[in-house]
Amino acid sequence: MMDLTGKVALVTGSTKGIGLATAEALVAAGASVVVSSRTPSDVEAVAARLDATAKGRVVGIAADVGAYMDCERLIATAVAELGRLDILVNNAGLGIFKSIETMTWDEWRLQMDVNVGGVWACTKAAIPHLKHAGTGWVINIGSLAGRNTFANGTGYNASKFALVGMSEAMMLDLRDHGIRVSLIMPGSVNTHFSGSPESTRGWKLEPEDCAQAVMQLLSYPDGALVSRMEMRPAVVRKS
Repeated sequence: MMDLTGKVALVTGSTKGIGLATAEALVAAGASVVVSSRTPSDVEAVAARLDATAKGRVVGIAADVGAYMDCERLIATAVAELGRLDILVNNAGLGIFKSIETMTWDEWRLQMDVNVGGVWACTKAAIPHLKHAGTGWVINIGSLAGRNTFANGTGYNASKFALVGMSEAMMLDLRDHGIRVSLIMPGSVNTHFSGSPESTRGWKLEPEDCAQAVMQLLSYPDGALVSRMEMRPAVVRKS
């Protein structure tokens, strides 16, 4: 198992689904981890559970990444609590699936603010600390909806296509400063995102599969960078 003892990671949207599985994997590898989501009670409960068995520390910081000032506060508080920041996993996201006829401007804007703006703002605030770490990582959790459109996806597709372009440009901006940027694009995942998750593994990817992808990226030597990783279920859903 990878040893991340002494490293500090922050995972947004980490009280359930892919974010929680990623936080659990980072804790198991010895990292100190900041758990974050919008709901304080969820953040406190998950942080306490993970901290009980962690080699490092686990702290919870509630924040709404759709709000710029919350992103700045999240990063500043994380560094104040744990002393540094080595890994930022931008996982928080939401989807509102309606046709352009029925979607409101506020619903469209909310998806852009969280899915794109939150990644931009958290990363911008983290850059000085990731530079100081010397081998900083930014891992953005996107979606195959960033290359495959579908009906009722005008807001979600727009945000995920934007995330692809932003992540690739971000990688070019930061790679000469000791910060690697990678984008993971999973297909269908068994999470709360599209309803109640199944209790047993079916045809979809599991959150732990995506967490394993995060850990794989972190395992690469300093001179190597996988800028984009696409993930799909191994078996197509039977109709």
